[in-house]
Amino acid sequence: MIEFIISILVPILGGLGVSEADVTTYVTNCSGYIYAILISILVLIVLLVAAHFIAPKGKRHLVRWGASLAWILALVTMVNMVCYGPLYTNLSVVLNGGGTVSDEAKAASNEVIKKVGEEGMVLVKNNGLLPLSSDVDSMNVFGWASTNPIYGGTGSGSADTSSVVSILQSLSDAGYKTNESLTKMYTDYRADRPAATILGGDGSFDITLPEPTADYYTDDVMGEAESFSDVAMVVISRGGGEGYDLPTDMNSVIHGTYNVADEVSVNPANYAYTNISYTNNGDYDDFDAGESYLELSNTEEAMLDKVCSEFSKVIVVINANNPMELDWVDNYDSIGAVILAPGTGQTGMAALGEIINGSVNPSGKTVDTYVKDLTQTPYYNNIGAFAYNNVDDLKEAIAASDTAYEGTVSFVDYVEGIYVGYKYYETASDDGVINYEDVVKYPFGYGLSYTTFEQKMNDFSDNGDNVTFSVTVTNTGDVAGKDVVEVYFTPPYTNGGIEKASVNLIDYAKTGEIAPGESETVEFTINKEDMASYDANEIKVAGGGYILEAGEYTVSVRSDSHTVSDQANFTVDSDINYSENARTTDNVAATNQLNDYTAGNVTYLSRADGFANYAEATAAPAEEAYVMDDATRKEVEANSTAYYDSTAYDNAEDTMPTLGSDNGLTLADLTGKAYDDPMWDQLLDQMSFEDMSLLVNLGGWQTAQIDSVGKVATSDCDGPAGVNNFITGTYGTPYPTEVLMAQTWNTDLLYDLGLAMGQEYADVNNYGVYGPAMNTHRSAFAGRNFEYYSEDGVLAGKLAAAQVNAMATKGTYNYIKHFALNDQETNRCAFLLTYSNEQAIREIYLKPFELCIKNFDGTQIAVMSSFNWIGTVPACSNEDTLTTILRNEWGFQGMVITDYDGSYGYMITDHCVRTGNDLMLGFSSQASNQLTNTESATLNNALRTSCKNIMYTIANSGYYTNTTDDGGMSNMTKLFVTIDVVTVLLVVLCMALVIVRYRKKHAKAAAEVAPEEKKEE
Repeated sequence: MIEFIISILVPILGGLGVSEADVTTYVTNCSGYIYAILISILVLIVLLVAAHFIAPKGKRHLVRWGASLAWILALVTMVNMVCYGPLYTNLSVVLNGGGTVSDEAKAASNEVIKKVGEEGMVLVKNNGLLPLSSDVDSMNVFGWASTNPIYGGTGSGSADTSSVVSILQSLSDAGYKTNESLTKMYTDYRADRPAATILGGDGSFDITLPEPTADYYTDDVMGEAESFSDVAMVVISRGGGEGYDLPTDMNSVIHGTYNVADEVSVNPANYAYTNISYTNNGDYDDFDAGESYLELSNTEEAMLDKVCSEFSKVIVVINANNPMELDWVDNYDSIGAVILAPGTGQTGMAALGEIINGSVNPSGKTVDTYVKDLTQTPYYNNIGAFAYNNVDDLKEAIAASDTAYEGTVSFVDYVEGIYVGYKYYETASDDGVINYEDVVKYPFGYGLSYTTFEQKMNDFSDNGDNVTFSVTVTNTGDVAGKDVVEVYFTPPYTNGGIEKASVNLIDYAKTGEIAPGESETVEFTINKEDMASYDANEIKVAGGGYILEAGEYTVSVRSDSHTVSDQANFTVDSDINYSENARTTDNVAATNQLNDYTAGNVTYLSRADGFANYAEATAAPAEEAYVMDDATRKEVEANSTAYYDSTAYDNAEDTMPTLGSDNGLTLADLTGKAYDDPMWDQLLDQMSFEDMSLLVNLGGWQTAQIDSVGKVATSDCDGPAGVNNFITGTYGTPYPTEVLMAQTWNTDLLYDLGLAMGQEYADVNNYGVYGPAMNTHRSAFAGRNFEYYSEDGVLAGKLAAAQVNAMATKGTYNYIKHFALNDQETNRCAFLLTYSNEQAIREIYLKPFELCIKNFDGTQIAVMSSFNWIGTVPACSNEDTLTTILRNEWGFQGMVITDYDGSYGYMITDHCVRTGNDLMLGFSSQASNQLTNTESATLNNALRTSCKNIMYTIANSGYYTNTTDDGGMSNMTKLFVTIDVVTVLLVVLCMALVIVRYRKKHAKAAAEVAPEEKKEE
């Protein structure tokens, strides 16, 4: 019976994102109550039938009503027992959570999001068309995406975009009439955007680009358009989302050969990364063989050909969160302006019309390098699905141990090393390896304005440990505007020595609005230690570490990564080895922790001899790379649910902590106390093993109530795009993508954004925020790039720190994510062994997290680990990253949570807490959540540390600092008391009516009998 119920519920709840394991656990935990309810139904049926034979005639209905009403009371009692028993921890979060965002908070959000749009949209081409002359009051808007733009992404970074400012509304608000006939043609063609969501019913991702074919653009349609206006806008959109990456070969998607689930997985039903679909718009393929999703489709190209042949004034809006190939914009003489407008959230799109009419001067800058041919990027051959082909028996063993296992063991090689994005192109250009203009369309940090600026460095001073200077920004044009000061450094490089890019962003600042002829001066202090390189290969530093090599350094101010405005030099006389004396921002010196198991057998791109190994390093993995060696297999086995041995991690010298004491403390007593305050030990002594197990295992959009320490239950929810709690059904204002935020290059604006977003979380009493996300745009094709800031860690880290610092003032604890190297979606939960050398890991992929942590000035912050593996160790149980680097080196104090605890064959609670991952983002429903080594002192101490990290974060959050709890009943208790009281009253009333009716009927019958008896007398 239980299995039957599970089989019914799994497909229903699966569509809501609930795993089969969770459904099984819930139903199993409630099995006793389910059987009790079934038995009570049988008893009721027996009583109803028996009443016919046992009860006297005339009283049978009384017995039946009484039995039925008694059964209702029994059922309500059992439902109460279930809801306050096995389902309490999950149900209480739903019923006690939630709230309403105030009108004031919504207004503040709308205002700051609009500013993000105004400062974040990037004008990358303008031949003088923009701003439009004041006599233009209408335009034709072409492209189906004009009626369904991309406002965000899917998955945890999604939001409710049903009431956002649209492109057409933006233009209308800016004073432009638009061709309604064109709009109707598009909405009639298709009203909604295809679903490409992780919660899709069939697990597939539909990335169809609806676009009417050329035959829709008849002479009548185009004639009407030309009569309506001589200005045309064309909108091209590309979206992305959680759970899949953008295909590099769309033709294979169209023809159904893209999905490799059956080829690589022993459990293909669990493997959805390549389950992508696309429907052609016509009787031809929208994409030819080898064409990627980031190129124009054939239908889009035909539409552009038509529009550009009929109109001489064309504005192109690229509404995409991933950098597309855009070399085509210069193939059409008619295209006079191009604007990058990635996901704009609630009101960000309002800026589009303002930029077009000139009431807003664009000041955004690109956050990625736009190349002309994505197939020629260093990473192109090493993204996507690569599966080991000699581990079938291992896959079968893991599948047998965990039904959630996705059925494969995979890898990805970060072959480009530190040469990510502009760091490769600028270095290759400086070394004469490439002709920059032939390869790069728009540099990193590039953006046009309606005015011109001059930037000059002043008072450059070498102060020993740092250099200081100011930059005077002068508006040399005719229109007021803002500019970005981008500061880069060029270190000395020795051929064959430590790898170094020739151009590296180190700081930046956004000016205020500068009037024509006016200037603004920006001050900079650059610490020399921030220019140090990490010597993972121990060329100069034994054991690895940061080193500032002797030689000449150049600090330059640039309008983008390629264009120098001014520069100055300083010299370091001798090497400075920071492995001996730690950098001032490190608690302990950074030394090699990862390289032995993360570098793998990979050839990494090197600058030596003009990138002489480029062809070898950037080639697709060779056949032997798909064959797992014995050493790797041993590590994978040890980290899997099939072979994990808890006792192997025990230390015989550890002693059991105190459990179950009664010290009279509650968590509230620790609010504001230092992390090392001795009161923490007294509080932790009060917890039992069961308390600790519950607290670390029950972290799915919540943290658990622990009565022994007076800890309240709390609610966490998704957060990159604002309040998004699908558990409680609470949603806030949809915020723009991190890409648009980053394109502002404005940390002050991101701080204001954090204040507004944080207030919305405070309004709904949800202080745990799964975000912001700050992984790296390693590839243009990563599905979740919309949720990450940039290809550059310095830009991302400083923006993230501003946002998180602001939100913390409202009481939130932000889980900055995904730590680390979660830079593609494909195979993310499929044992994805991610290989990179430690130099690249530290300088590129950890950099945003490092800057965010080190620049955090609040008390409560958290980290979310990632699904992927770092080399041969899962990121969720990697002691080197979670403890040694994050806590010991950087000084992080707070909790670390997993990404969603689907188990997947390797997410093991025992292993996680021992290595520094404190909380499982799940419902304690997986077999891998069970803690069986209960007498292990090592495990008990690890649990104790994890509980401290969780409670330290919570105690300093709004749940304790902003609480308005009056000690009354919770929402859940109020609801159940109301239902119980109403039910009892209705039952009593019904029974009373039945009895009254029975007595009336009995009295009437008696009255009718009495005259007959008298008559007989």
